[in-house]
Amino acid sequence: MTDDTLSGARIHALLADGSTICIRPAEPGDHERLRGFYGEMSPENLRLRFFAVSPSSAALAADRACAPARPGHRALLAEARGRVLGLAEYDTGGEKDAAEVAVAVAEGLHHRGVGTLLVEHLVSAARAEGITTFKADALSENLDVLRLFTDLGLRTRRHFEGPDVRCNIALDEDDTYLSAVEERGRTADVASLEPLLRPNTIAVIGAGRRPGSVGRAILHHLHAGGFTRRLFAVNPNADSILGVPCHPAVSALPRAPDLAVAAVPAAAVPATAEECGRAGVRALVVVTAGLDRAQAQSLMTACRTYGMRLVGPNCLGISNTDPDLRMDATFAADHPLPGTAGVAVQSGGVGIALLDGLSRLGIGVSSFASLGDKYDVSGNDMLQWWESDGRTDLALLHLESFGNPRAFSRTARRVTRRIPVLTVDAGRTEVGRRAAASHTAAAATPTMTRQALFTQAGITATRSVGELLETAALMHSQPLPVGARVAIVANAGGVGVLAADACVEAGLALPPLTPDLIDDLLAVLPEGATVGNPVDTTAAVSEDQLRNCLDRLLESPDLGAVLVALVPTAVAAATGEDLTRALTSDPAHRTRPVVAVRIEQDLPVKLLPATADRTIPSYADPQAAARALAHAARRAAWLSRPVGTVPTLSGIDTLHAHEIADAYLALHPDGGWLDPCACADLLACYGIPQLPWAWAETEDDAVIAAERLRGPDGRIVMKAHWPGLLHKSEEHAVHLDLQGESQVRAAFRDFETRFAGLMTGVVVQPLAARGTELFAGVVQDEVFGPLVLFGLGGTATEVLADHAARLAPLTDQDVHDLITAPRCAPLLFGAHGAGPVDLEALEQLLLRVSRMASELPQLAETDFNPVLAAPGGVTVLDARVRLLPRRPQDPYLRRLR
Repeated sequence: MTDDTLSGARIHALLADGSTICIRPAEPGDHERLRGFYGEMSPENLRLRFFAVSPSSAALAADRACAPARPGHRALLAEARGRVLGLAEYDTGGEKDAAEVAVAVAEGLHHRGVGTLLVEHLVSAARAEGITTFKADALSENLDVLRLFTDLGLRTRRHFEGPDVRCNIALDEDDTYLSAVEERGRTADVASLEPLLRPNTIAVIGAGRRPGSVGRAILHHLHAGGFTRRLFAVNPNADSILGVPCHPAVSALPRAPDLAVAAVPAAAVPATAEECGRAGVRALVVVTAGLDRAQAQSLMTACRTYGMRLVGPNCLGISNTDPDLRMDATFAADHPLPGTAGVAVQSGGVGIALLDGLSRLGIGVSSFASLGDKYDVSGNDMLQWWESDGRTDLALLHLESFGNPRAFSRTARRVTRRIPVLTVDAGRTEVGRRAAASHTAAAATPTMTRQALFTQAGITATRSVGELLETAALMHSQPLPVGARVAIVANAGGVGVLAADACVEAGLALPPLTPDLIDDLLAVLPEGATVGNPVDTTAAVSEDQLRNCLDRLLESPDLGAVLVALVPTAVAAATGEDLTRALTSDPAHRTRPVVAVRIEQDLPVKLLPATADRTIPSYADPQAAARALAHAARRAAWLSRPVGTVPTLSGIDTLHAHEIADAYLALHPDGGWLDPCACADLLACYGIPQLPWAWAETEDDAVIAAERLRGPDGRIVMKAHWPGLLHKSEEHAVHLDLQGESQVRAAFRDFETRFAGLMTGVVVQPLAARGTELFAGVVQDEVFGPLVLFGLGGTATEVLADHAARLAPLTDQDVHDLITAPRCAPLLFGAHGAGPVDLEALEQLLLRVSRMASELPQLAETDFNPVLAAPGGVTVLDARVRLLPRRPQDPYLRRLR
């Protein structure tokens, strides 16, 4: 997401009270408005701002802010409906990396976050210009501005000089600052959603008098569902519909509604939105589909101009089952059951399936949002709402696109530590991705990138709506497993084998039971029982015997969960035994999950009642039960890990790295691959270890370089180079094991002959020592930002595709996951008798690659292949870097989409 404040574009953002403001650069035409802005200030506020009450100070401030753009100066306005709410600016005064900053807020608008929001945007713009420090002078009695600087989350030093205070603010972007910005954003976001999800008044626009219209269906749902607050319909041709009073226009309503639901033709949507905004509506749901580009732009303009949050268009609607509200503004077939699961979807069909499934399971829904084309309110917004609503303990998402994935990831990492967040990984195939792009007008996102996002954020990603509900049933009803070690109990051998296969295929472990545990189980099970894992109780098992068996298994410290597979038998029927009661009776003391498999049950998953607040999930398919347990085990493992941090790295020269990128793009405006010299210089800026090398453009230069670089064994490698050469091995542009001057000259002449007119020179290196060949690289995704890839390297890297990926910036935990995820990972830890490679050096390499990718938006792609890993260190043998002209990005800047 580009920082549009650098280009003069208007950005909309939320204040602490949830209202919307526009932030943009000050322009010469704003001069009189700024004079009026200062003219409305009280003498006391003018004194605090300018250290004196003088009309000339305000005039000079307006002159300075509205002067033509110049390097080292930036002035940002905050405005709403034509009124200037605040002004913030910085000026370097000719300094290289420091700037004086000042901020002013309109009279009566203090403590709403105007100044803080402006300064956050100034900080982002200043960083993009290479400014590292803000300096500010304030009167010591100006507590508001001093508190603003202190609460930013940046390192601030104060120096008192009589009545004045000198503040020095370091602009480093660390986790403390990002967390402070995130918390301010969460507060503002939740406040902005109040009129949408807890409205006091709703108006349905487009409800018809005849049955069959979407608007009438929504009005019926609200009315019949018992919406506890005021409800109106807007229809110029009726006095009432379904007993709800009608009015001819939104402007004719007796009071401005908090929420308007628009079910009107696409051509009428822009005018409807404009009318709602003028009337003071604070939130809008547009169920209408088929808006063209102009209609969509007009809709968004109205919402931003009047500060309305928008759900849709092309959506099913929203609901909140809070008993004090009972709002069902959807046209689904049935009302959702009140409960504790928050649901947000882009597909209305998926939404209906989830609402029905959660109601059938008895989990129910706390609030629901069908986001549709997702012009405004997103999954990120809904996560923050559920985090704060006091009712939601489980979040279910179906998202086909991501507006700001890195901001979503930070939010999800925080929310997922409190409640499970589950999603359907939609669009895994190329065909599916095309369908998603067509459905949501969103760019397709690579599967690996999306999965990296889910993994890093702790989101449980399932492959279908059915699997989502199966996993939700377990996480809602049972504690998380202690590890992935599972015991299987079955009253028939065949179903136990099926369950064992399912568990192993899902990545769970079936450990052998200890001798003591085996003895305990044999003592309580019927004669003929087989006590392995699975445990075969035989068909003769009774309720009490099965219950005692479960209790002993659940007390074992070696097991994290128990799966019980039961089939109906004539033995149980004859004795009146109901084996499921052994699972559901008195489960309060059980601190580990129990799941049932009953292959004869009519539904894929059910929740069997156990106590007033505990149920047992029962599955018709062992694979479904195993998948759900595996998801729960992964969540438990993720929660048990410490929160990752981005380590501090030494030896980084960011300024020179930017100079290298800028110099290259000045000569190549369309971008391209760096030559070996520039590539090596860039890697050196980030301390990335490289094998010694030399550049040679003539045969004699190659001989001299070979003599200088020749190692103890005397062998040399020569690689041809020309712009655009990507796969040297495929082009036979590499000579290995060169010894002596004659072989070096022969290799150079061979390249000259075969690559005449292409080759610009050769790279000469000593032959590397033996080690494990790895691959490390970066792809700059247009939506997700930089993605770091790692895995098996060498000539087989593309064929084997043994790679893992994580989104930058990498934390220490991300790096550990990245190294251990590929199938080749055992080679790094000393498998097959070889010693482990230098893991610390490998971690450093990946962290430095991540840092380079995060700091250089121009870095479109890097390819380090091979990277040689050995016990004594890690070295990049061959590196390629591609740059593209891109503006700086700030994914964490507070702004509306």
